[in-house]
Amino acid sequence: MEIDNARKRVEFLHQELNRHNLLYYVEAKPEISDRDYDRLYDELKTLEAQFPGLKTPDSPTQRVGGRPLKEFRNIRHVKPMMSLDNTYSIDELREFDKRVRKLLPGDPVSYVLEPKVDGCSISLRYENGVLVLGTTRGDGVTGDDITENLKTIRAIPLRLQGSAAGMPSFLEVRGEAYMPVAGFRKLNTDRMARDEEAFANPRNATAGSLKQLDSKVVAQRPLAAVFYAVGAVEGFPPPETQVEVLLLLKSLGFPIPAHWWICADIEEVIARSEELQQLEVGLGYEIDGNVVKVNDLSQWTRLGATAKVPRFAIAYKYSHEQTQTRLNSITVQVGRTGTLTPVAELEPVLLAGSMIARATLHNEEEIKRKDIRVGDTVIIEKAGEVIPAVIGVCLDKRTDRSVPFDMAIHLDGKCPACGGSISRDPEFVAWRCVSLSCPAQLKRSIEHFSSRHAMDIEGMGEVLVTQLVDSHLVHDVADLFFLTVDALAGLDRMAEKSATNVVSAIAESRGRDLWRLIFSLGILHVGEGAARKLADHFMTLDAISEAGLEALQRVPDIGPVMAESLVDFFANPRNREVIGKLGAAGVNMRNLSVKPLEAQGPFSGKTVVITGTLEFCSRDAAQEELRRRGAKITDSVSRKTHYLVVGVDAGSKLAKARSLGVTILSESEFKKMLES
Repeated sequence: MEIDNARKRVEFLHQELNRHNLLYYVEAKPEISDRDYDRLYDELKTLEAQFPGLKTPDSPTQRVGGRPLKEFRNIRHVKPMMSLDNTYSIDELREFDKRVRKLLPGDPVSYVLEPKVDGCSISLRYENGVLVLGTTRGDGVTGDDITENLKTIRAIPLRLQGSAAGMPSFLEVRGEAYMPVAGFRKLNTDRMARDEEAFANPRNATAGSLKQLDSKVVAQRPLAAVFYAVGAVEGFPPPETQVEVLLLLKSLGFPIPAHWWICADIEEVIARSEELQQLEVGLGYEIDGNVVKVNDLSQWTRLGATAKVPRFAIAYKYSHEQTQTRLNSITVQVGRTGTLTPVAELEPVLLAGSMIARATLHNEEEIKRKDIRVGDTVIIEKAGEVIPAVIGVCLDKRTDRSVPFDMAIHLDGKCPACGGSISRDPEFVAWRCVSLSCPAQLKRSIEHFSSRHAMDIEGMGEVLVTQLVDSHLVHDVADLFFLTVDALAGLDRMAEKSATNVVSAIAESRGRDLWRLIFSLGILHVGEGAARKLADHFMTLDAISEAGLEALQRVPDIGPVMAESLVDFFANPRNREVIGKLGAAGVNMRNLSVKPLEAQGPFSGKTVVITGTLEFCSRDAAQEELRRRGAKITDSVSRKTHYLVVGVDAGSKLAKARSLGVTILSESEFKKMLES
């Protein structure tokens, strides 16, 4: 295709993809299937690869950022992002209305009611219609620059809708990033299938995603956004009411709340609040109430604000099954994956038909966000959770004896279950025990260590693992290699033949390749792919354990968060002890799969993609054979791909490979090349 034709096609694809994003995320009226959208998207990516000069910052393909960031910059908001006063009481809503009318004597007052989406507040800046900056709320005055992460959210327009003549020269908008319930459930299902920690709730999943230093990770998370406010605006007539704000945002291509109402008085606000609460279950995302705003923006200025909150708005939070009680202390539990969870020890109180003495506090950030202190009178809620949660504090009942809680001071750097080292996980805003021998997470560690994609120990199922730990035969994963037939045969439902098979399977696993051992250790953030790259780069476990942050980050796709996790893991004395026992047991700690390149045949140094279903073996097995022959395996076709192996029901990768001139191998051709 000639450059002029390519430019026209790229412009058309920009318009079409932006239009379909608007229809899907703003209008909720999609015209095409996800597959058809992906075809347009892939065509645009192909053209931009062929004609790099046609790629622009606001292209729909620029949803995944570049290299991982080392840290987030602090950015000052043009206008502060203030928090809201909140209430659970209808009477206090009426008191809010009285205060507003007292400060606006004789003025007609109407309100706008919007759902309070339970996510993370964000701010976006646009210059001449193009997104230039995205930040967190932070302390309300300054926030973190998370532009690249926010660009991955398809609901956020990279370029505003409308003509240049009607576009603000500068626009600052406010909204909420969140995770839909369906996406949250699928994300957790996928994570647990990979033996990774599940997120506690959609808000935590959103917060953890936005704090990622690698935007490519964020792009894989099902995030969405909704917008409801304008901060600063230049070169454009500013809106005069909150209704105009919402309509302006929608006209520019922003998703706004699916349900919102203009209310003539506070009694209509109350009625609409009850209506929204009835709709809560079917919204598809979590809300924790609604926000009530004075509609006339000129009245906002006259109403002003206190030192902390504006007087023109209030959040009305929904009560489910709630009660109040005293928070006597905070203890810390260790979960099966090593997560340290703060738990409220309460003065026992009756809630939803049962006596409650404990409630989850989720994590350290939640404690700080809600300003929960030991000695406070707290509000607890049971809304579908097995363990009730502390959702707020009765500040009017706080005394001088209430004490702030600090996880770092409380834990003194040690796991409460084993006394081992702990580290802070920025993705889950949580502390974790990183010891391989922690009894609180030992069963999960052994199950992961023995799983098919790790050390692949046949017969090491959940029942056997539970017996091994409960009978104190195994205190860490290395103890598996010192088990005897006699010891196993003494367990329930474990005859001598079964015991012999398990001992044989354990012995066979001693010779597994290095990447399997790395993956089996359960190092935070280190998945199967990263384990392979580490093994190929360093060749021995000793070399990995001795590598510093800079050396680790020279490995492809190993970012600062993963590198820091590796350093913390190998710095732990208990982990070094377990690794020493594994070595003494004869477990292989060297890379066995990398051979001299000249001896590896036609796939040596080649990049290969497999699509469709292979009949002669599984995809995993085929990929393993390719790796043994020195190939690099990837999931997407690009100009750097040497071969596309095609099985049954090949997808869009086949068409893309043809358009890029990639060599396509049938299954029979692939088998012949493997055999050669």
